[in-house]
Amino acid sequence: MSGLDFTARRENGRVRPKGYAGWRPQAKTRVVLDQVGTVLEEYEEHLPLSVRQIFYRLVAAFDYEKTERAYNRLSEALVRARRARLIPFDHIRDDGVVHSLPSWYAGVEAFWNTMVGEARGYRRNRQLGQTYVVELWSEAAGMVPQLARVAHRYSVDVFSAGGFASLTAVRLIAERALERPKPTVLLHVGDYDPSGESIFASLAADAGAFVEADRLINTLRIVPVRVALTMEQVEAYELPTAPPKTSDSRSSGWAGETCQLEALAPDDLAAIVTAAIEEWFNLDRLADQVEIEREERTQLLRALPAGGTTS
Repeated sequence: MSGLDFTARRENGRVRPKGYAGWRPQAKTRVVLDQVGTVLEEYEEHLPLSVRQIFYRLVAAFDYEKTERAYNRLSEALVRARRARLIPFDHIRDDGVVHSLPSWYAGVEAFWNTMVGEARGYRRNRQLGQTYVVELWSEAAGMVPQLARVAHRYSVDVFSAGGFASLTAVRLIAERALERPKPTVLLHVGDYDPSGESIFASLAADAGAFVEADRLINTLRIVPVRVALTMEQVEAYELPTAPPKTSDSRSSGWAGETCQLEALAPDDLAAIVTAAIEEWFNLDRLADQVEIEREERTQLLRALPAGGTTS
């Protein structure tokens, strides 16, 4: 069996490096990379960022060229910069990989160490005692980790609905809503364009129809809430816009420009999502759950072997 060749290969007339690869960027590119470093430092609390988020921050802060060609140049530069160890890999998010993480241990002691770690990070469902159950939906799957950093503080699950959600996905929304003795609120973030709004409206209406048909309690329902992007937010944050795509059949009924969600700064998006979640929460009840959580975390740690070992 022959081994793999990990040397650089020529693809489409260009040499494509493999693994780590030294790189001496041109002066103009070094300036852009310095600007990227500024963006990554500014939004350190929201890392990793997507390439498109970085692109829009450069456009807003450094007057970077807002064209698809410039975006592609930036994407290529960021690939080379990470291979050259100029930018940490975990600062930039690349999407498209689906993985499964099984659980296994090196032994009993490793198991108990893991359990101690779980106990220290114990989180109670902070939606207990609330009038509604809140879910957060994102048009882009790549935004889920960043949104989860905000939503999980409230025990709000985050889902993605790229394209028009499948019937199975819609049915699962309805089934979760039917299992709860209270209304389900669907918060949604997506692009400000015909597809972004249609995706959410279609998903919520479809799931709501299933709930209405199958519910045994009249109070069970789905409450759809568009969180971002909205026309008001595009104007308030002075976000870059573009004409609607002529290839989108829904564009014929769309008035005005469009804007991508990733044009919104990560901290602004986090603040908008936080406010949207808290609008549906009783904050006093939330504080009660946090206090109970602290007490239960202490109970769990006392019940485990000291230091996480069996000795």
